[in-house]
Amino acid sequence: MDPSNLIFLVVGLAIGIPIGWLLIKVRRNNGVPESDELKIQLKLEIERSKKLSQELQSINEELRKEREQIIHLNGQNASLKANYQNLQQRLEEQKKELGILQEKFAAEFRNLANEIFEEKSKKFTDQNKSNLHDLLQPLGQKLTDFEKKIEQTNKDSLERSTALREQIIGLRELNARMSKEAENLTKALKGDVRTQGNWGEVILERILEKSGLEKDREYVIQETYHSAEGRRLRPDVIIKLPDNKNLVVDAKVSLVDYEKYVNTENEEEKMPHLKDHILSVKAHVKGLAEKNYHQLFDGGSLDYVLMFVPIEAAFALVVQHGGELYNDAHEKSIIIVSPATLVATLRTVASIWKHEYQNRNALEIARQGGALYDKFKAFVDDLVEVGKSLDKSKGQYEQAMNKLVDGRDNLIRKTERLRELGAKTGKIMDEKLLGRAGADQPKDQENDTPELFGSE
Repeated sequence: MDPSNLIFLVVGLAIGIPIGWLLIKVRRNNGVPESDELKIQLKLEIERSKKLSQELQSINEELRKEREQIIHLNGQNASLKANYQNLQQRLEEQKKELGILQEKFAAEFRNLANEIFEEKSKKFTDQNKSNLHDLLQPLGQKLTDFEKKIEQTNKDSLERSTALREQIIGLRELNARMSKEAENLTKALKGDVRTQGNWGEVILERILEKSGLEKDREYVIQETYHSAEGRRLRPDVIIKLPDNKNLVVDAKVSLVDYEKYVNTENEEEKMPHLKDHILSVKAHVKGLAEKNYHQLFDGGSLDYVLMFVPIEAAFALVVQHGGELYNDAHEKSIIIVSPATLVATLRTVASIWKHEYQNRNALEIARQGGALYDKFKAFVDDLVEVGKSLDKSKGQYEQAMNKLVDGRDNLIRKTERLRELGAKTGKIMDEKLLGRAGADQPKDQENDTPELFGSE
């Protein structure tokens, strides 16, 4: 039943029942005084009924209008639902097409980026490899040469130490043999001073050859000099020392009186020969002091003159019986030496030269080390430049990536808009790139769709 008809029925009953009851009551009480009252009530009820009927007609009209509006709204709602379903279906189709287009663009972009990066990386690697090779090859050669030089220095030092020990042993044996031969030879000289001098020079040369010194480098033999007075001087040997210092060795010592002393059997007759031997040595010391050898060395200095006595026994007699002769000679910068003491002196000089050469090698090592340091510093600077180039390439890569993801109108967002506009895509862009570029559009569209239709 229609709700409006039901309302009319209820209202009719509500009006008709009181009126009918009043009519019945009026008829029963006809001629009775109360009928006037009932008539009045009946009249009032009739008026009330008319008024209610009017109100009912007004309500019925409003209900009719409401019903028509409901019918219109129901039709509109059905139309909207149909449109919503069509749009949802179209949206799903567009999502699939855009996904395919996005995958296609993403794949092409990745391939293009990989090709560019591989090309730049290969070019940069080849260039750095060539630069590093050019830098490291000279440095490696320098290090190899330096290592070989150190090894050779250590090897030479060990060989010299071994040779020095063998030479000392050999010189000791040679000294004993030469002393014996010299003593026998002195007995046979029979006072020939020139022959004695030549023999002393021979002994001196043999000692020098076994001393470890090199001829014409650490010592020279019988070079001729001229003093300031024009006097011609010819030292037997000049031994050179570091710092431009020199030693003069004189081997022309007379042994005539020593030979007589040795060959005399009578002790009383020996003493005059011993005295003459000491006086001969003393006179030779004086003669050496008067030659002033120190004036011969321009720019250099003379430490001592070594007066060589080629026989140990003759030297021992001077030391034992010469009194202050040895000290007086020392004050004149003259040192009396025997084969043994000369060997020790020359070995000391050889050791000094050895340390000098080692110091020079150390200076050369220090010089080459400085050069190596400079070279290494240049190499480090080049490596720093290589690092700067790497940083520059990294910065360029970051700038290229920023162009993809930075800004409201970046490349990622542009390609995503193509997908949004309906471009067919088979792949989806990387989520991290989409997040950095702020292009997570599909999710936003899904969230905005219900609100769009709800607003209508």
